[in-house]
Amino acid sequence: MTETAAAERRPRQTSPPLVSSALRIFDLSLGQMLWSRRSVFLGLLLGGPILVASALRIVDALYRSGFQINGARTGGATVFGLMIWILYIRFIIPVLGVFFGTALIADEVEDKTITYLFTRPISRGSVLLGKYLAYLVCTTLLVLPSVMIVFFLVVPTGGGSIAQAFPSLLTAFAMLVVGLMAYSAVFALVATRLKRPLIVGLVFAFGWEPAVLVFPGYLKRATVMYYLQALVSHEMPQDSAVAMLMQVFREVPGLLTSLAGLAVIIGLSLWSAARTVEQKEYILEQ
Repeated sequence: MTETAAAERRPRQTSPPLVSSALRIFDLSLGQMLWSRRSVFLGLLLGGPILVASALRIVDALYRSGFQINGARTGGATVFGLMIWILYIRFIIPVLGVFFGTALIADEVEDKTITYLFTRPISRGSVLLGKYLAYLVCTTLLVLPSVMIVFFLVVPTGGGSIAQAFPSLLTAFAMLVVGLMAYSAVFALVATRLKRPLIVGLVFAFGWEPAVLVFPGYLKRATVMYYLQALVSHEMPQDSAVAMLMQVFREVPGLLTSLAGLAVIIGLSLWSAARTVEQKEYILEQ
């Protein structure tokens, strides 16, 4: 038997499927993310809304008259909706997306461990996808307990009913997870294309997005918040206080348009980031 025939009969080494490879990276990365210094810091950040909710509960217990906004009594469900929009959607979710999304590949490059992942018989795109899935689980485990504690502290104030407001808690969970998915995908793409991704991400989330949302035109369609705030406006209580706060961002797309827009942002960002990782040469500094 010739060497050529023997080589042909020898089984070929093929890379594992994308999904199974991504799950391996997910299992490897999840523990590292949960116990990282970044997660501890952001866990402390998520304690801020809990402190605010505790203060509101104390005020309600002292006065027993509900909260007054513009002279009108505001129930706990409305206050919870305001906290979800102002604290979580407008601040915490973008921060989580920036700090975790930009670190999916950048941390491996900085720690000089990227070569160990890329020399395994798996595609580079599966490395990004697995770390992205680990990020989603990690941030969800950080955010959802905070939201639940805030819900049970705030909703009963002003005579609110937890049972009646419970669907709004489930809706808030869904909105926050979608926001985490969208922002992390965008910032993962930023991290694969640009240097100093953390700075660029912060400028995008807290400079570009707030600025273009205020002004008329089509630039706002190039932001995550344009589509995410439409989900908020469909669920926020429609009283005068909330309407006053939301009128600055009154030009919002429909619910289905928003969901479709967010799905396109997530899909295109992850696909572009995976292609960039596959094609990019990573040179580690000594």
